[in-house]
Amino acid sequence: MAKDKKKANLNEDKKNKKFWKGYKSELKKVKWPTPKELFNSTVAVLAIVVIVAVIVIVLDLAFEGLNRLEVKGIESLQNSIVTENTINSNEITENELNAAENTVE
Repeated sequence: MAKDKKKANLNEDKKNKKFWKGYKSELKKVKWPTPKELFNSTVAVLAIVVIVAVIVIVLDLAFEGLNRLEVKGIESLQNSIVTENTINSNEITENELNAAENTVE
């Protein structure tokens, strides 16, 4: 059993060495950006982020304004319904009073 463990350890060591060798060779293949390219890419990303942020803010304010208008419209509709119901109930009570007076006479 001790021999099996040694073989397993040797195999793992070989795998680790192979991994790190491959890792190192792949890093050599990477095309690293020059400082100028890095700066230009950073500026482009920041500009896009700012543009998108401005668009989101404008849309948020627009939708908030539309929402406020909608809420005011619903409130005015509710008020008109309540007013209409109040007028109708007042007419009904006046009609009931008139009917009651007519029956008394």
